[in-house]
Amino acid sequence: MDCWKGRVALVTGASVGIGAAIAKSLAQHGMKVVGCARNVQQIEKLASECVRYGFSGTLIPYKCDLSVEEEILSMFSWIKDQHHGVDVCINNAGLAFPEPLLCGKTSGWKTMMDVNVIGLSVCTHEAYQSMKERNVDDGHIININSICGHQVMPNADGHFYTATKYAVTALTEGLRQELREAKTHIRATCISPGYVETEFAYRLYEHEPEKAAAAYKSIKCLQGDDIATAVVYVLSAPPHVQIGDIQMRPVEQLT
Repeated sequence: MDCWKGRVALVTGASVGIGAAIAKSLAQHGMKVVGCARNVQQIEKLASECVRYGFSGTLIPYKCDLSVEEEILSMFSWIKDQHHGVDVCINNAGLAFPEPLLCGKTSGWKTMMDVNVIGLSVCTHEAYQSMKERNVDDGHIININSICGHQVMPNADGHFYTATKYAVTALTEGLRQELREAKTHIRATCISPGYVETEFAYRLYEHEPEKAAAAYKSIKCLQGDDIATAVVYVLSAPPHVQIGDIQMRPVEQLT
C-alpha cells in the first residue's frame, strides 16, 4: 500500500458499516480519504478517531446524497479544487427496501436504482474523468457489490435489490472492457460479500427489527473489517494484476 500513501480515495456511504471500515482502513494506510454520506456527523466522529489513533492518513467528511446527480458533481468539483482529484473510487453506498415485484412500491424501486446503479455510475464516470485529466494511469475503481449480484435468493423482499446488484456486476465488467479499449492501466474490481453484520438489515426491516436480528444471529457473519481487508488486498496487487471479482461468504452461509 506504500504507493497509495498521500493519494486521494473517495469512499461513498462512509458513515457506517462497510464504508466506515474501508474509510478507516485506507486512512490507516496513509491515504487522504474523502468519506461521503448523507449523515456526515458520523463520518466526523470517525475522522476524529483516525486523528486520535495517529493514522498517517486523513479522513475528510463530505455531505452528499448519491441519489441527486447535482450533489455528486458538486462533490467531485470540490475534491478537484481542494485535493486535485480522485485516484481511488470505492463505490460502497447502497440501500434496499422490502419491495417485492408483485406488490412493491415503485418509489422504492426508483430509489434503489438511483443510488445502487445510477449514483454508482455517475461516481465511476466522474472518477475516471478526474484520473484522465491528470494523466493518472494507475487509478482503481472498486464497486462493493453483493453475493446477490451473482445469484437470486428465494426472498421476495430482496428481488429488486438483487436486480440492482446484477447491474453492478455487469457495470463492473463493462467498465473493465471500456478501460482496456481506452488503453489505460486503471483497474476495475468488484467485491461481493454475503451476510455482513452491519445496520443494513435493520434499515431494510426498520419496522420489523426482529427479522434483521434473527438473520445476523443465525450464523457468524462477515464484519465490515473483512471487506476492508479485501479492499486493501485489491489495492496492493501488482500493477499487472487485474482482480475482477472477489466473492466472500461467511463459512456457515449456505447460499
